[in-house]
Amino acid sequence: MFVDRIKVFAQAGKGGRGSVSFRREKFVPKGGPDGGDGGHGGDVVLRAERHVDNLANLFYEPIIKAKDGGHGKGKKMAGRAGANKIVKVPVGTIVWRAEDEKFSTSNADKSRAGAQQRTPGSDQSAIRALQSEMDLIVDLVRDGEEFVLCRGGAGGKGNVHFKSSRNRAPRQYTDGEEGEQGYFLLELRTIADAGLVGYPNAGKSTLLRKLSAARPKVAAYPFTTLHPVVGVMELPGYRHATIADIPGLIEGAHRGVGLGHEFLRHITRCPILIFVIDVAGSEGRSPVEDLQNLRKEIDLYDPMLSSRPWLIVANKMDLPNANENLEALQEKFSKVRTVSISAANGEGIDTLKKALAERMTGDQDISSPINGGQAENL
Repeated sequence: MFVDRIKVFAQAGKGGRGSVSFRREKFVPKGGPDGGDGGHGGDVVLRAERHVDNLANLFYEPIIKAKDGGHGKGKKMAGRAGANKIVKVPVGTIVWRAEDEKFSTSNADKSRAGAQQRTPGSDQSAIRALQSEMDLIVDLVRDGEEFVLCRGGAGGKGNVHFKSSRNRAPRQYTDGEEGEQGYFLLELRTIADAGLVGYPNAGKSTLLRKLSAARPKVAAYPFTTLHPVVGVMELPGYRHATIADIPGLIEGAHRGVGLGHEFLRHITRCPILIFVIDVAGSEGRSPVEDLQNLRKEIDLYDPMLSSRPWLIVANKMDLPNANENLEALQEKFSKVRTVSISAANGEGIDTLKKALAERMTGDQDISSPINGGQAENL
C-alpha cells in the first residue's frame, strides 16, 4: 500500500523526577543530601531516508511517542535519558502543524482500525480543508536530513540542589518537565528531475520502463499506475537523472476529480515536465485537445507549473493515424519541441534520451521555441 499523506500525533518523553536521598555510609551517619537529577525525555526526530518511498509505516502507527527519562537516584546519580524516537520518512516530506482538535488520538485509532476498508486517499478532502489552517514546519529535501519534531522535557532536580546553610537536610525535589506534543500532517511530494504527465493509458509507464530500470505495472486499462514511480535514467559522463511517473490525469484534476490533487502535487518539485500524448488517438480523443486540456489542468492547479520548461512526447507512433495527428500536433504547438516515439517498440527512445540529457545538463532548453519566439503554455 502506498501512502503519501498522513496525520499523526507526536509526543516527546517526559523528564525524569529528581531524587530525594541522603548519604549514609559507615562512619558517615549524616552525610547530607545526594539525590541525583532526573534524565532528559526522549525527542521525536524525523529523518529523511532515500530508501523510504512512502509514509505507509505511519499509517498503522499514527501515534508517535518517545521514551520518558529515568528518575534520579542516590549518590548523585542522574537518571537515564529517554531514548529518542527516530521516524524515517521519504525525502521530499513536508510537515505541517495542526492545532485543530479534529486531529485527536481517537480519530487516529479509528483511522488505523479502518485501514482495510478504506483507500489511502479516502479522507484527503477533509485534510485539505484543514491544511490552510496549519503552519508549515519543515520541508525535508536532503537524504539524511533530520528535524526534531518534539523535544523531550528536562529532568527534575534532586534534593542536592536545595541544600543550604539553613536547610542541611532538604527533602525538596522537582518533577521532570512534560515533553512537547502536537498534531501534525505529513505529506510526501516526490522529488525528481522530470515528471511524466498524461492521460490514463497514454504509455507513461511503458516509457519509464524504456528510459530507466524502474518496473511500474503496465496493462491495457486506464489507471494502471495508482501511485508515483521514480526511475533513474543514465546520462553521459557517469551522471544520472530521476524521472517520476505519476498516475494519469483527467479533466477536472485541478479540482480533485479522479484524485487529481493527490497526483498533481507530486510534480510540483519537477523542474521539467514531459507531456506524454497518445498521438494515435487510440482512446477516441484528439491528441491536440488532450495536450490543451493537460496544460489547462496544470495551469489551474498551479500557474507556476505551466511556466516551467516542457516538451511533448508523441507516443504510439506505430498505430494508424499517428502521422496525421502528429502533423496537427506540431502545427498547433510549433514553438515547443516534439519527440515522436513508440514506447512499446522502443522507437525514438534514443532521441528522447538525448533530448532529455541536453536539457538536464544545461546544453539546451527543450521548452525554448525553435523559431526564437516564446514557448506556448496553453
